[in-house]
Amino acid sequence: MDNTGKEREAVQLMAEAEKRVKGSHSFLRGLFGGNTRVEEACEMYTRAANMFKIAKNWSAAGNAFCQAAKLHMQLQSKHDSATSFVDAGNAYKKADPQEAINCLNAAIDIYTDMGRFTIAAKHHITIAEIYEAELVDIEKAIAHYEQAADYYKGEESNSSANKCLLKVAAYAAQLEQYQKAIEIYEQVGTNTMDNPLLKYSAKEYFFKAALCHFIVDELNAKKLLEAHEEQNSEAYTEAVKEFDSISRLDQWLTTMLLRIKKSIQGEGDGDLK
Repeated sequence: MDNTGKEREAVQLMAEAEKRVKGSHSFLRGLFGGNTRVEEACEMYTRAANMFKIAKNWSAAGNAFCQAAKLHMQLQSKHDSATSFVDAGNAYKKADPQEAINCLNAAIDIYTDMGRFTIAAKHHITIAEIYEAELVDIEKAIAHYEQAADYYKGEESNSSANKCLLKVAAYAAQLEQYQKAIEIYEQVGTNTMDNPLLKYSAKEYFFKAALCHFIVDELNAKKLLEAHEEQNSEAYTEAVKEFDSISRLDQWLTTMLLRIKKSIQGEGDGDLK
């Protein structure tokens, strides 16, 4: 479907909105209906943004939503400003991930100022996911998951906080920050033990913490394995296969178990299978 007509209309609306904004700055219009012209410009920018979305011009849509957000803030309409920044971020996600993050951070600043920490946490997660999938910056993804968890904890949304912390723990272990991963897995495991619906998950978290302990404390791990498996990496591999037949290994578990096997062998690239 040809949407060039919609895009042309959107460009005209952007130009008209800009005229309204400039007109609102004149002295006489400032005295008589300056805010009305800004409100009209806001509406035009939003309409233009939606037309750009139809035309799949995501950068232009993001820019138009940003302009609307700034005007909403000028009008002291914080909620509408934050909503427009989020809309801008969602549009930019499809074209410019860094600009999407900038817009979402602007929305977060407004929401935290308003005391809306749960919504702010949700957008921190979105930013973390952009760093994961688009910009591949795991350290920054971790930072945003941690901030989201902190906000959720403050709002007593412990289940949501735990989900964020588990993402942090998984990435921390991958980055060989084992002590950090251990603390989180044990903390979340302890928190979920008393919940009848979550107590089975607690076993998984303690198991992951134990794997990290094995990698950190190589000497004790070797002693333990020597006592039980006579330092036999083949027996270790068979045990892993048996575990995998009961509970399928995901990529994280496979990576951690390979690291343990390498510590047993002392060298080389092991294969679990």
